[in-house]
Amino acid sequence: MTLSVINISEGTSVDGPGLRTSIYFAGCTHHCEGCHNPQSWDIDAGKPTEIDEILKVVAYNDFNVTFSGGDPFFQAEGVAELARRIKEELGKNIWCYTGYLWENIKDNKRFLPLLEQIDVLVDGPFILAKRDISLRFRGSDNQRFIDVQESLKTGKTVTLEF
Repeated sequence: MTLSVINISEGTSVDGPGLRTSIYFAGCTHHCEGCHNPQSWDIDAGKPTEIDEILKVVAYNDFNVTFSGGDPFFQAEGVAELARRIKEELGKNIWCYTGYLWENIKDNKRFLPLLEQIDVLVDGPFILAKRDISLRFRGSDNQRFIDVQESLKTGKTVTLEF
């Protein structure tokens, strides 16, 4: 399976705790004003990349993983397959950034296979008026850290602090 990838950043510390391999996927419909990565909105801006190729990079670096973009949910089916393999084959923790709100995607049958593989979801659109450069791992203070597995298990939105 092929995914449209803008970039893979190896050993970054800005997209979650510790050193991480961050995968930036192409495709996004949110088009947030002030987006730090507007070139990623177009699905055709990314390079077609096989899941096996991405897995090799993740395995080589041996870091936990962050999905960003664009919005990884734009390619939800393929990213879910990648996430499943990262969890099963490499045992890595996965963070995912999305412009969607948890409440709007938690029951979406198309998105559920991806959500089931994610440990932490950073949800909500980037809002330029709420931008705060002192925040860790997020761009605006409306964005939350969701403990996805606990939220799915309890049926309640469980947030984390970082």
